[in-house]
Amino acid sequence: MSRNAEDLATFIRARAGAEPPAYGMVLGSGLGHIAETVDGVAIDYADLPGFPHAGVSGHNPKLVIGDLEGTRVAIFGGRAHYYESGRGDAMRLPLEVLKALGGEQLILTNAAGSMHPDLNPGDLMLLSDHINFSGLNPLIGEATDARFVPMTEAHDPALRAAIKAAAEAEGIPLIEGVYAWYSGPSFETPAEIRAIRTLGADAVGMSTVPEVILARFLGLRVAAISTITNKAAGLSDEQISHEHTKAMAPLGAAKLERILRRMLRG
Repeated sequence: MSRNAEDLATFIRARAGAEPPAYGMVLGSGLGHIAETVDGVAIDYADLPGFPHAGVSGHNPKLVIGDLEGTRVAIFGGRAHYYESGRGDAMRLPLEVLKALGGEQLILTNAAGSMHPDLNPGDLMLLSDHINFSGLNPLIGEATDARFVPMTEAHDPALRAAIKAAAEAEGIPLIEGVYAWYSGPSFETPAEIRAIRTLGADAVGMSTVPEVILARFLGLRVAAISTITNKAAGLSDEQISHEHTKAMAPLGAAKLERILRRMLRG
């Protein structure tokens, strides 16, 4: 744990109280409004030295700590992507701060393109596993043997079961599948989609996998959910763009919010 993370945790506790969060959450496209419903304290990333300045439209760079559905949460309203800086570990400090605050569980959300015949725009996919198709790793340069992180159950079975139970209680279909990380920022070619589909991927996106690796490195239990915003390149006639992603993300975001709220209520 870096000294900077400990110092930031002390600063945050002075603003938001000392109670550890039961869950950390990193919100992807279309979900930023959830943070606005938390009964607690919002801290701009600009007030947290070393935190990334979310450079992607659709993300709101604030850390919000407080109660949501009666559960203490720490919501990271913006993420840094590899394609913004070329740094795979861009989210390391925020996750170290979550750990320093006493957090033990992390929920990640993202927007993704579908290669699964039963996953269409507006649907949700719970990640059962992932493929690091980029070949990049946020632990490159880590000097300790802790860098050799086992990833056999990177997506925590108990957390996934809780999310599935919440989805079932809300009557929302939730398919489990494999997410492939492609570095971006350009979208994938149809040939690349055919390749990762052959490898077993069900959805593709430009985030989340580095955060899963970092979370496991820090000893956090983690689960992730994709909001499907489009069919992947070559699988439909729709024009893929970031504006399209932002426009389609709210279709699944409303269902995902219901699932998260139900899970937090227990």
